[in-house]
Amino acid sequence: MLRNSNSKTMHRRHTTLREKGRRQAIRGPAYMFNEKGTSLTAEEERFLDSAEYGNIPVVRKMLEESKTLNFNCVDYMGQNALQLAVGNEHLEVTELLLKKENLARVGDALLLAISKGYVRIVEAILNHPAFAQGQRLTLSPLEQELRDDDFYAYDEDGTRFSHDITPIILAAHCQEYEIVHILLLKGARIERPHDYFCKCNECIEKQRKDSFSHSRSRMNAYKGLASAAYLSLSSEDPVLTALELSNELARLANIETEFKNDYRKLSMQCKDFVVGVLDLCRDTEEVEAILNGDVNIHLYPEHHRPSLSRIKLAIKYEVKKFVAHPNCQQQLLTMWYENLSGLRQQSIAVKFLAVFGVSIGLPFLAIAYWIAPCSKLGRTLRSPFMKFVAHAVSFTIFLGLLVVNASDRFEGVKNLPNETITDHPKQIFRVKTTQFSWTELLIMKWVLGMIWSECKEIWEEGPREYVVHLWNLLDFGMLSIFVASFTARFMAFLKASEAQQYVDQYVQDDDLNNVTLPPEVAYFTYARNKWLPSDPQIISEGLYAIAVVLSFSRIAYILPANESFGPLQISLGRTVKDIFKFMVIFIMVFLAFMIGMFNLYSYYLGAKYNPAFTT
Repeated sequence: MLRNSNSKTMHRRHTTLREKGRRQAIRGPAYMFNEKGTSLTAEEERFLDSAEYGNIPVVRKMLEESKTLNFNCVDYMGQNALQLAVGNEHLEVTELLLKKENLARVGDALLLAISKGYVRIVEAILNHPAFAQGQRLTLSPLEQELRDDDFYAYDEDGTRFSHDITPIILAAHCQEYEIVHILLLKGARIERPHDYFCKCNECIEKQRKDSFSHSRSRMNAYKGLASAAYLSLSSEDPVLTALELSNELARLANIETEFKNDYRKLSMQCKDFVVGVLDLCRDTEEVEAILNGDVNIHLYPEHHRPSLSRIKLAIKYEVKKFVAHPNCQQQLLTMWYENLSGLRQQSIAVKFLAVFGVSIGLPFLAIAYWIAPCSKLGRTLRSPFMKFVAHAVSFTIFLGLLVVNASDRFEGVKNLPNETITDHPKQIFRVKTTQFSWTELLIMKWVLGMIWSECKEIWEEGPREYVVHLWNLLDFGMLSIFVASFTARFMAFLKASEAQQYVDQYVQDDDLNNVTLPPEVAYFTYARNKWLPSDPQIISEGLYAIAVVLSFSRIAYILPANESFGPLQISLGRTVKDIFKFMVIFIMVFLAFMIGMFNLYSYYLGAKYNPAFTT
């Protein structure tokens, strides 16, 4: 009685579990496109049920003894025994089925195991002869489908996977680190999609056949490339790879506007990965390795300066979270006070005195650095803080010279070059006005120094990288205008000197007003109100004025270093951009009304009074 009761209870429980399992196998949205199962025999139904519920003895017995069993049979959902065993994580049943030859839908089972994260089942399937040469790991299901008919892929809900999904792409999408590592050891890789504007035969054919599928395949590939699992396991330098990939994805977001949000999300995912790597740093050595892009940075000699290549790349690609990360900022601040470690903990007053001392002794410090660049003083002057102070002081002096050079226009201030020259009766007017003053000579020396600095920067960074930064274009334009201004001024001085030589040689009378001079010489005796508009000195003065404006606007390059003025300048810059956008709309409306009013009033041009406009 007890035995029969237990038997009935177990049978009822087994039936209930089987019904629950059947009810859970809900048809996916792709059911109508799947291969519908044909009518099954009782033996096949028992075989599928045993594989689904992990009945190892029954599966083994039927595989070994049955001569009529079709082990590739499928249920009403189009799933065979291998898929059912993998979907329910029955490793032993999966291993038994993988021993059979001509086993179908092995690719389905692999993708299903990857999507569920069953590592041991994935390893078992990868040992199947079908993956011996690794061909199925490099080909998408669509490409493999051209070779055989058993590589259809369905996810856990019965929905068919995309044709371009390879095992390594799916593992990367699911962030399965162990599975990605196993596939990488097997030689699987995610191929980077071709450029969006690629015109190769393969891209043209895919675009012509199905443009949507082509775009989705590119998106799936980039999702795999941007996954943290693939970035960290496949690249020797994950930080560099993630930074470059984030920039590429940000560029694609502006090109493929229909997938803009997806590409921006992936770009942000790459940036978050880089920030996450920086979060994992435990000491200064690891932070330096990430910021400099060299894992052996600690082996460099002491005189070697860090390159900060990753920081520069992050700034170029606008990865703000990486640059503003506390680990990064702490390392940069340490380098900022290099060889001046005690100055960091000092008060603002002490730092101000240090800056004032550098300002006063800058010429002597420069000479000392030239004489002994490797001395202790030379190493101190090479620190970023001292270099910043020296450059700021030098540029401030340069702006002061520009102000002093313009001071001779004020009453009571004398800065003209002809004040030191004794006038004589035969001296023409232009000789005195075209000579360079002492402030202009100093300005020319500063300009030559800045030109040399820009040439060194072009040599180090390269012309392409130099042009990318707008501040470099501002410096280049400012220095070019200064050079053009001084060149035109020098040409005017040469012409005036030639005229003065003619007067000294051929004019005997002391009164130039009563002497008839050739036109090309007499022109240099005229006052400013009679000069030609194309006069070199007028052109020089105009160019000089533009260069002065650009020189003072260069102060905006230093302001972002201050935490108070920097945000204000950035806000002002963005406001100006918005103002220009509104101006475009305003000009369009203004232009429309202007043309309409012109058409209305153009017939009455010159009319003093017309009754048509009295009401």
